Amino acid sequence: MAILSKPNMPQFSVDVYQNEYLPEGGREVNAIVTVTSTGGGTTGGHPLPGAAAGARNGPAAGVVVMVDCSGSMEYPPTKMRNARDATAVAIDAIRDGVAFAVIGGTHVAREVFPANGGLAVADPATRAQARQALRRLTAGGGTAIGTWLRLADKLLSSGDAAIRHGILLTDGRNEHEKPEELQSALDSCAGRFTCDARGVGTDWEVKELTGIASALLGSVDIVADPAGLAADFQAMMEKAMGKEVADVSLRLWTPQGSEIVFVKQVAPVVEDVTARRVEAGPRAGDYPTGSWGDESRDYHVCVRVPNAGVGQEMLAARLSLVLPQPDGTPQVLGQGLVRALWTDDMAASTRINPQVAHYTGQAELAQAIQQGLEARKSGDMDGATSKLGRAVQLASALGNEDTAKLLAKVVDVVDAPSGTVRLKARVADADEMTLETRSTKTVRVKK
Repeated sequence: MAILSKPNMPQFSVDVYQNEYLPEGGREVNAIVTVTSTGGGTTGGHPLPGAAAGARNGPAAGVVVMVDCSGSMEYPPTKMRNARDATAVAIDAIRDGVAFAVIGGTHVAREVFPANGGLAVADPATRAQARQALRRLTAGGGTAIGTWLRLADKLLSSGDAAIRHGILLTDGRNEHEKPEELQSALDSCAGRFTCDARGVGTDWEVKELTGIASALLGSVDIVADPAGLAADFQAMMEKAMGKEVADVSLRLWTPQGSEIVFVKQVAPVVEDVTARRVEAGPRAGDYPTGSWGDESRDYHVCVRVPNAGVGQEMLAARLSLVLPQPDGTPQVLGQGLVRALWTDDMAASTRINPQVAHYTGQAELAQAIQQGLEARKSGDMDGATSKLGRAVQLASALGNEDTAKLLAKVVDVVDAPSGTVRLKARVADADEMTLETRSTKTVRVKK
């Protein structure tokens, strides 16, 4: 374990869990990397770096709330009212000194507050003004989420916020721009700000909203009942206010002859970040992790190493948490090592590390749910029964009780340990969408 940090910053620790022993001819090394940040804003009560100087140097954090104002938000009328109320609650949770704005989104994006092409700095007066401006939010028009994201990016980049975050609410599909237009907006915004996405009701597309949250390193969830928006928005904003360090990357260096097979975040959700690698010098690459507060996340790293003889040992990978600095030199926040040691001891080389086994199962669980629901939608009931049965079996074995409860709303569980299930004849849209949206949520391994 390595802990490195500067004074007045959260402390980062890196712990590596693996079975470093490989059999003769073995070439794949697997490790679970636990990254923990402590001393941050969510429990420590400390301000953001630079926040104390907010009055002189500008706010250190910025947040933009994007509210769907398309015509469908008027059906039922309580939906728009709940969205306004939830946004007001979120605004109340913004800390003094944090820059913020509100966007009303239809087939175009409109800055509702402060409506001056920039951000307002939160204090009692601006929060009251923002709540007043929310009364002007009315439903009408289409949905073009890419335009909302581009305006959010423009507003967030107008200030000097180091931590930039968005909250996006929609109740429908992105029907008024082409998929490639949304993808272009995501490509443009990726790495510039993080974004949590919420779907209200059941008329939105899970894959669409999941893709937005994934690209922008945020969370995604369903709020089936609009009455639950206020509590959800408050929790999202409070979590955003706890972020203390932005743009942290997991840097992996491998020696000559070794290569990274994959890098996946496996807790608190499964997210494959392999394709997001950015080269960072000879044999090194950076994988983005976004912003951090007081929290802990787990990553599964798989490295392919060159073949070696029994008794030989090598460093398979060196991993570092890095934070970019103005002068271009990265600050190292924490480090860890992944090792490989070849042995002819079969007991040692075939032992599966408990952390690796647990998260391999969690990743399979998420895939089984997604494949099972897809099969069900396409009419392949045998395939759906098989995949969802396997999901029930895995959820039971892994102790993922929340996922097991969601699965029980889609299938009748005959025997969980064996994965014997029957598809329910009728499933509420909200139950199916909740299972799909939360399929990647994992439980931590008991260390």
